Amino acid sequence: MIHSPLARAVAIAALGTCLTLPSMAHAEFIKDSKATLEARNFYFNRDFRELSGPSKSEEWAQGFILRAESGYTEGTVGFGLDAIGMLGFKLDSGDGTAGSGLLTPDKSSGGSQDYSSDLAVAAKAKMSKSTLRVGSMQFKNMAIASSDSRLTPQVFKGGQLISQEIDGLTLDGGYVREVNNRNSGDFEDISISGRGIVNTGGNTTDSFSFLGGNYKLTKDLTAGYYYSNLEDMYKQNSFNLVHVLPLADKQTLKTDLRYARSTDDGRSNIDNKALGAMVTYGLGGHSFGLGYQKMSGDTGFAYINGTDPFLVNYVQIGDFANKDEQSWQARYDFNFASIGIPGLTFMTRFLSGDNIDRGNNVSEGKERERNSELMYVFQEGTLKNLGVRWRNATMRNNFGRDIDENRLIVSYTLPLL
Repeated sequence: MIHSPLARAVAIAALGTCLTLPSMAHAEFIKDSKATLEARNFYFNRDFRELSGPSKSEEWAQGFILRAESGYTEGTVGFGLDAIGMLGFKLDSGDGTAGSGLLTPDKSSGGSQDYSSDLAVAAKAKMSKSTLRVGSMQFKNMAIASSDSRLTPQVFKGGQLISQEIDGLTLDGGYVREVNNRNSGDFEDISISGRGIVNTGGNTTDSFSFLGGNYKLTKDLTAGYYYSNLEDMYKQNSFNLVHVLPLADKQTLKTDLRYARSTDDGRSNIDNKALGAMVTYGLGGHSFGLGYQKMSGDTGFAYINGTDPFLVNYVQIGDFANKDEQSWQARYDFNFASIGIPGLTFMTRFLSGDNIDRGNNVSEGKERERNSELMYVFQEGTLKNLGVRWRNATMRNNFGRDIDENRLIVSYTLPLL
């Protein structure tokens, strides 16, 4: 890890953007600080396989993501600061190929802006095993999960309290009022995603709240529950049960069960039950998975636009969450570390969905998607922490646009503190 005076100065400067350290003892604030700088080079190509409309979306961009987390000041209640600094630069985009989600749209030209910059800062306070954060941050739980699948991550403005006072129990509550999306240059109201959903009075709101947590029932079994409310849009109860069963040497069987019940909250018609299950058998470096997902109710699954929904069949392009849709997934992973090549991994999966209610007495909708991913992260030497990742996908259906997609991501993470 790098601890040069220059690196330390860069990291501390980022942490001090919105906070002046008090004259009181703050040794732990500095000592426990962590900071990394990621350079992310991203090429995105989405080819629409039909004659009408734009034929493809293709862009190439360079991003820089500085993540800095301070320690806490001394005392019964410790205070600190977290920050995410983001820069994005356009390398290639034009001729009607914008819209990949990598770059901020340019409304005047219909293309993408040459560069973008954002800063997310959150103050934090810690007492015992409970931490409160207020400001701009990423979330990752059953109710809301910020997306980081483009050039820079999605962040939200709000607050979050996480408590782990009881062994095995994590309690998590929060409130969100604005979002800065992956390709947005500013914070804005929260919008909703989902098929078959009708809203009155607009598609956005400025209030999302959640409360829930996870409890480790045994060393092999974990249960989770979250209640969430997107004001005026939906109320959602989400349940999760994960069991990992050790078998023979280097063999495991993991079962992941998920269920969510979504209802309207005043000005929408949301009514959905989402059931999902994923069973994965691990054998050495191999993993074999089978997944099933079923939607029922008057609408498709509802979630915050741009986030990663808590669904077993949410994959590279689709979420297989249309009204009444049922879908299957077959997945295979291989970790080459098991044969002496650490850092190299491979994944492929195939999903098929049918029974989609398209309304108006139209025949049932069907879709299928195949994903493949190859990734290598250098483990040592001059190129240590340099990662190369290729993601390939094809989507076919009888109700929308067919898609062939390739993403190539080259990233380098430099530890600063």
